[in-house]
Amino acid sequence: MSSYGCQQNLISSDSHLRAILEFVCGESNKLANCAIYYGRQLYFKTRKIPGKYDFHKMFKSNLHFKALYSHVAQQTLTNVAESFSSYIGLLKRIGSGTVTQHPRLPGYRKDSLKLVTFSKADVKLKNGMLRFPLGSKVKLWLGISELFLPLSIILFAFC
Repeated sequence: MSSYGCQQNLISSDSHLRAILEFVCGESNKLANCAIYYGRQLYFKTRKIPGKYDFHKMFKSNLHFKALYSHVAQQTLTNVAESFSSYIGLLKRIGSGTVTQHPRLPGYRKDSLKLVTFSKADVKLKNGMLRFPLGSKVKLWLGISELFLPLSIILFAFC
């Protein structure tokens, strides 16, 4: 079994970098809220929950999905699917008596930024900088296709 570690690093940023990061995290939040809405409505009407591949298929044409790099958007949707699966798992444990509190369906994220996750395969080292790809719509809308951060700032940040 492999051991993975994550370390959070706070970076001081200029206003340009901050605007890009806030845009990407804001789009991730909006995508998550779209998926939560869909998942809640499906659950209310059918008592079923969508899986991560259902979310991926359903939202691949969503503008918030397109604003993100595809792997980042898929990870956001996977996190939502895991929240719904966890809810169902807790409901089952109520029936067996191992959980006493009634769980709540995943709720909407109000005006916030959502963590974005880039896979190790997507992040590249280029001229001493870490290159993070951005979505195709970001290139069209903002004229940038990638984000560069100095390796020294996030030398030990890995997941």
